[in-house]
Amino acid sequence: MKIRAIVTGATGMVGEGVLHECLLHPDVEAVLVINRRPCGIVHPKLKEIIHKDFFDITPIAGELTGYNACFFCMGVSSVGMKEDAYNHVTHDLTLHVAGILAKQNPGMTFCYVSGAGTDSTEKGKSMWARVKGKTENDLLKLPFKKAYMFRPGYMHPTPGLKNTLKLVKALSWLYPLLRAVFPSGVSTLKEVGIAMINTVNKGPDKQVLEVKDIVALAKQ
Repeated sequence: MKIRAIVTGATGMVGEGVLHECLLHPDVEAVLVINRRPCGIVHPKLKEIIHKDFFDITPIAGELTGYNACFFCMGVSSVGMKEDAYNHVTHDLTLHVAGILAKQNPGMTFCYVSGAGTDSTEKGKSMWARVKGKTENDLLKLPFKKAYMFRPGYMHPTPGLKNTLKLVKALSWLYPLLRAVFPSGVSTLKEVGIAMINTVNKGPDKQVLEVKDIVALAKQ
């Protein structure tokens, strides 16, 4: 089955990396990116919608039909944020977008970028981990064909991409050592992108994917 994917967060490091793999992959025939500002990428497979308010995507809902995958890569750092504000931009925004996509595309596979250490119990001490856990749990209740929660750790950047975080770029020379010493916490951004693509046609049973699961899925 050819993949028609929606990608969010393409102006950030993870979304740009996932988009890059989609544009290269032969199983992906079309990609729609929804951004607040242009991503600056031109490709025959690619269509872009600029939409400022992700808390209300109902005005563009009619343009979001006919897709069988969503790779949701939007996210903000919790540093300096109170829980209510972080919950609003993480949980509430994600569930709004995902809810509309589930209605428009009942056969969709939805992949959400969460993070290593996410708290599925929603009761731990870490604020960001509780919020991410609640977001994961509520996404799994939506009527998608399948939903997958990606929990990457350190992601080695894809060479040549422009949105690599400065800290990640500074640490990239350590990648071979980190991968050897912490194999359960390290992957490449390429592996994350390919693993997302593989969820659509390979459909693994496990829906919460830790780093080792992501790496294994990318090899299938």
